[in-house]
Amino acid sequence: MNERKRALITGITGQDGSYLSELLLDKDYEVHGIIRRSSCFNTDRIDHIYKDPHNEEARLFLHYGDLTDGTTLRRILEEVKPIEIYNLGAQSHVRVSFDSPEYTVDAVGMGTLRILEAIRDYQHRTGIEVRFYQAGSSEMFGKVQEVPQKETTPFYPRSPYACAKVYAHWQTVNYRESYDLFACNGILFNHESPRRGETFVTRKITRALARIVKGMQKEVYLGNLDSKRDWGYAKDYVRAMWLMLQQDAPDDYVVATNETHSIREFLDVAFNYVNLDWHDYVKFDERYLRPAEVELLIGDPSKAKQKMGWEPSVTFDQLVKLMVDADIQALEKSKKIAQGFD
Repeated sequence: MNERKRALITGITGQDGSYLSELLLDKDYEVHGIIRRSSCFNTDRIDHIYKDPHNEEARLFLHYGDLTDGTTLRRILEEVKPIEIYNLGAQSHVRVSFDSPEYTVDAVGMGTLRILEAIRDYQHRTGIEVRFYQAGSSEMFGKVQEVPQKETTPFYPRSPYACAKVYAHWQTVNYRESYDLFACNGILFNHESPRRGETFVTRKITRALARIVKGMQKEVYLGNLDSKRDWGYAKDYVRAMWLMLQQDAPDDYVVATNETHSIREFLDVAFNYVNLDWHDYVKFDERYLRPAEVELLIGDPSKAKQKMGWEPSVTFDQLVKLMVDADIQALEKSKKIAQGFD
């Protein structure tokens, strides 16, 4: 019997980490994830697939660590001995990166370098190939130089987060070319789901809308409504991550839908779906504006389609409605639970 494939995921408790974990478990991997120590539980997104490690059927294991702690990262790599590493961990909120630039760059940029160095040393010492996926971002394109954006489009980052991602991208390329590592960059455009963090604009909208529908909230405050983004479904995008590490040779890929929609359009679809007019509920707050805005992002996934056979399966309208439904259902479920305890 062949030994089970073993993967290590940073950022396993995030939206992408949870969907990727499900995908890998379905493919019979043993999955290891790095989580930051906290006095509060932050594993909600993976609780449904986690089993006590004493259970013989357990295939998901968690390790305390942080991208800012290279020593611990190396120790975990030595213990786990993965053949695939997916670096999804980050301080990933663009607006917050302006408020916490040093931490953002340390975790996103230097964190990637720490992992690459650990892989290089491990691979040199053991001769075992470790395939590495680096989570890039469409924010790296920033002030757009070409429409649509593809793998060869020049980067023009417009936030500390995006600058750090560009650094991580080129370090990944450099280690691939310098040390013959199987290292891939996935330049993923915005991807959403019911598991998206509640401070990201899409989830902020659908969560507020659910509360408005249930009479629990009267308004929601947003920033720039004219920004245009290429939005896809996170579950589709983690499939692309896995596909990259299954190819014969490492490469970089744009993962996107090749459609762009404004935040106003997102509001239109979401509020129309429940027969409301968003103009009656959405208020402006300049605190949500970025010092440097990214106005338009739209990706060309032709290479991913041609080389990996990857295509998105969920449309923009379907994605918005899926998220609205999920947030309304979550409120109804929590209300029933609360009533059960009354």
